[in-house]
Amino acid sequence: MSENEISRVVVDAALTVHKALGPGLLENIYEHCMAAELRHRGVSFVQQRALPVHYRGERLDLGYRLDLIVEDKVVVEVKACDGLNDVHLAQVLTYLKLTGARLGLLVNFNEALLKRGIRRVVHQLAEDAAHP
Repeated sequence: MSENEISRVVVDAALTVHKALGPGLLENIYEHCMAAELRHRGVSFVQQRALPVHYRGERLDLGYRLDLIVEDKVVVEVKACDGLNDVHLAQVLTYLKLTGARLGLLVNFNEALLKRGIRRVVHQLAEDAAHP
């Protein structure tokens, strides 16, 4: 599946979860329901994947974990907050840099209309930038 096809599946799964539960619950609940929905759809994903940081040639296991990485291509960060801000977008961008993935979805379930809480984050990989 392409990143865009995966993205469509993830967004559809998020809409299904949001329709069933609505806003107001904890992030952890939405994350587990997203995992269940993706499993139901037969999509490959890893939940709470450890994300080490490499600094000066040293691997640092600092406890960073991705909420979901789908088909090893799309990072999904689940939120349940009053509103998304630049720090949330920066977090997803950092996860993309650390994983080498190009596409991330930031999903804030604490919205009356979920489409207002979904942000696509695209990371232009260094090798792509060098070859326009």
